[in-house]
Amino acid sequence: MALSRNRRSDRSVDYWPGFVDALSTLLLAIMFLLSVFVLAQFLLSREITGKDEVLDRLNSQINELTQLLALERSTTQDNEDQIANLRASLAGVEEERSRLQEALESGSGSAAAASARVEGLQTALSEEQELSQRARSQVELLNQQLAALRQQIGALERALEVSESRDAESQTKIADLGRRLNVALAQRVQELSRYRSDFFGRLREILSDRENIRIVGDRFVFQSEVLFPSGSDVLQEAGTDEMAKLAEAIVALNREIPSDINWIIRVDGHTDNVPISGGRFEDNWELSTERAGAVVKYLISQGVPPERLAATGFGEYQPIDPDNTPEARARNRRIEFKLTER
Repeated sequence: MALSRNRRSDRSVDYWPGFVDALSTLLLAIMFLLSVFVLAQFLLSREITGKDEVLDRLNSQINELTQLLALERSTTQDNEDQIANLRASLAGVEEERSRLQEALESGSGSAAAASARVEGLQTALSEEQELSQRARSQVELLNQQLAALRQQIGALERALEVSESRDAESQTKIADLGRRLNVALAQRVQELSRYRSDFFGRLREILSDRENIRIVGDRFVFQSEVLFPSGSDVLQEAGTDEMAKLAEAIVALNREIPSDINWIIRVDGHTDNVPISGGRFEDNWELSTERAGAVVKYLISQGVPPERLAATGFGEYQPIDPDNTPEARARNRRIEFKLTER
């Protein structure tokens, strides 16, 4: 019997180590979750803190002063209420003292007790008077602080008014300068328009109103056939003769226009819409640009100041006649001269 009981006890299972392991794992998991939660809270608080906006300094000062003023007013009211209560208590104490003194003088048998009561009331009265004096001092100090705050608010308001006044004056000056600038620009444009009219009139006289040289709007137009062979950017002899006359007119114009007017003669090259086949130019755009450059270089060689010239090529993309006929294409092949501001 004893042997069989020993064998059964040897076969029993010990659950305690497994329970300890499970409990340790659970505690580790809880600690991990707590760490994650604390880290998330930290990151969230940093994110929220980073989102705060900075208020305007002047408005912030006014708001702070206004809040402090309201707080001081509230404190002053509380102190005034406390003083009123102390005064009421003081009146009651003085009334009680008078009553006791009357009783003492009437020869009552409780004179000693009344005397002690009077002394106690006098002590309480002294304490109340001291407390009342401290309250008055505090109220006076608060009134001084309140006056200082009002002075600061007044100074801020005056500074704000001065700033607004200066801003209004600046806006008025800017508007006046803008009007004066517009008037000056309009005068310059009128002067340039007058010189343009004189220049075009002089060109009409010099070039004798040839059919292939005409005025279109504010531009003087030469047909390309007058200046260049077909598909070329080399000025032919007839073209150099016309450009020499033009250069003479521009040189004379440069002597007449005041130096403070910043003007240029813009030379624009245009072609028709027929694509170039062969030759050294890749397309009409390059041909128009090279022709405008050739005219500018020739004018410079005839004494025209380079700073008064500009060359631009437009290819076939700015036609003056949209029709697709030989006559329209001939009109679109042109060199234009425009007197304009830089």
